[in-house]
Amino acid sequence: MRTYIALLRGINVGGNNKILMAELRDLLLNMGLKDVQTYIQSGNIIFNSEEGNASELEFQITEAIKKRFGLDVPVLVKTRDALKIIFDACPFSEEKKQKSYFSLLYTVPEVGLVNEVSSIEFENEEIEISPNCVYFYSSVGYGKTKYNNNFFERKLKVTATARNYKTIVKLLKLSKNAG
Repeated sequence: MRTYIALLRGINVGGNNKILMAELRDLLLNMGLKDVQTYIQSGNIIFNSEEGNASELEFQITEAIKKRFGLDVPVLVKTRDALKIIFDACPFSEEKKQKSYFSLLYTVPEVGLVNEVSSIEFENEEIEISPNCVYFYSSVGYGKTKYNNNFFERKLKVTATARNYKTIVKLLKLSKNAG
């Protein structure tokens, strides 16, 4: 049995794609996933499964959400260890890391696009792009940043979902005790 973290993109944001977490938990339990728990309303799910293929879990969860809620929601599934590696690889100082955002990528972006985006600079903002995450820090805060999840998706031509430092820390803590 493995512990996984599923991240849903774009649910319960601005009144769009509304899914109640209790209903989502029930749906996933009925799919056969174990020890399902959610964290806040933005689509963070921790669960256990005997399925060893994260891509298969992504597909199954996506299809179940489509069928039950009529929503086509991108789902990213990572093992706890994979998410911890991404988190630990954040290139910023601890002070900046605590105020950073992690835009987790569903697919690896093309090198040319990564180089192009990496060359774009905004005052008071920093980014570092890895194959599976864009780490970004803004001294003016996420609400005022020129970098955001939509920017990275558009420029890198990938699907992504962003989480802040505190959310990643909480997901890692909850998943450590899962099961």
